[in-house]
Amino acid sequence: MLADERDGFCGVFDFQDCPAEPGQVVRFLTVQQRPVVRPDGTAVVEVPAGFAPGDLLEDWADVRTACIDITALNPPPSPDEVFTYFQRLPLPQLTTQHAPPGDGLSGLPVVFWTDSPATQTFTVDIRGFTVVIVARAEQYTWRTGDPAAPTLTSTEPGSAYPGHAAEHLYRSGTYSASLTVTWGATFTVDGSAPADVPGTTTTDGPPVTFDVVEATAVLTDPYD
Repeated sequence: MLADERDGFCGVFDFQDCPAEPGQVVRFLTVQQRPVVRPDGTAVVEVPAGFAPGDLLEDWADVRTACIDITALNPPPSPDEVFTYFQRLPLPQLTTQHAPPGDGLSGLPVVFWTDSPATQTFTVDIRGFTVVIVARAEQYTWRTGDPAAPTLTSTEPGSAYPGHAAEHLYRSGTYSASLTVTWGATFTVDGSAPADVPGTTTTDGPPVTFDVVEATAVLTDPYD
């Protein structure tokens, strides 16, 4: 259907399916034009007296009815545009695992790792395009809670001892540690080849609190 304001009715046309290459948007359209007064007072036709910029001149004229490439009117999302969506995704807050799981001992390292998922996939709609964003944890920063060495970094999540990602020697006291994760991502648009998202974002995990105690040597009589 085509709304034609010249005659005030909707015309019926034999619309066609229009082939398109990947990433191309082609629609079967009727293109019309009508001259208007430009801001400088000129137009493609002679402008009668009393007409102001923006006023319509003459009548609508059909240019053509055909399959028309309109990709430029709604181009695929750019990497920078995808990045703005990436920054707002509900990325997970990864939890910190540590050992020993209870009190630590002064003079023995407390080790850290995380067993939370390091990859997340999201599908978002950006101006009618289906964009799949695959986020991956690129860097792990453990905040030790110790001013003497406030952060430890790793590119791996680690695992339980001895495969842990970071360790720290504490003095006796109470500490809260947490994990900040730096996320990068790739994306596809309507099934295109993956491309890098041009930037990273971070999430902060919940803190864990533990005590570090100092062991005291006690001499005993082996014959008691």
